[in-house]
Amino acid sequence: MAETIVTNLIDLFSGSVPKELLLIFLSMLPLVELRGGLIAAALLKIPMWRAVVICIAANMIPVPFILHLITPIFNWLKKTDLFRPMVEKLEKKSLNKSDKIQKYQFWGLLIFVGIPLPGTGAWTGSLIASLLDMKPRKCYLPIFLGLCMATTIMCVITYFIPWLISVL
Repeated sequence: MAETIVTNLIDLFSGSVPKELLLIFLSMLPLVELRGGLIAAALLKIPMWRAVVICIAANMIPVPFILHLITPIFNWLKKTDLFRPMVEKLEKKSLNKSDKIQKYQFWGLLIFVGIPLPGTGAWTGSLIASLLDMKPRKCYLPIFLGLCMATTIMCVITYFIPWLISVL
């Protein structure tokens, strides 16, 4: 799914937006996040080290807002008939993935963010940490290290494997 979103956005903004700005935008989006940013970077022929810095930095931008503000925003939205079902569904879906994070705290959050699968990443990890009332200052390091882990995996998939195939 992330790949489809990435290719559609590249097609849509190709030429009208600087490549780096597109990476920032993609890496900040939920669902797409760093995974999609690195796929886009490889497709756009952006050097790996530049892409890594941009994607990690951009994916970390929403984290403080989620950790510090999502609970009060959700509480406010749950007071409305329009948004209550959506917020409750999102909370339930997120908390269904929270058992390992709750049990292992630092390591659970790091691994959850670090394994680049659909439904994982900095957005969902931050949301779960916030819903579990984890102290935000204890979440930044495992989220950042998880992003570094996901970056390593995604760089192997998007840069190293294609390079290896081209030289064989």
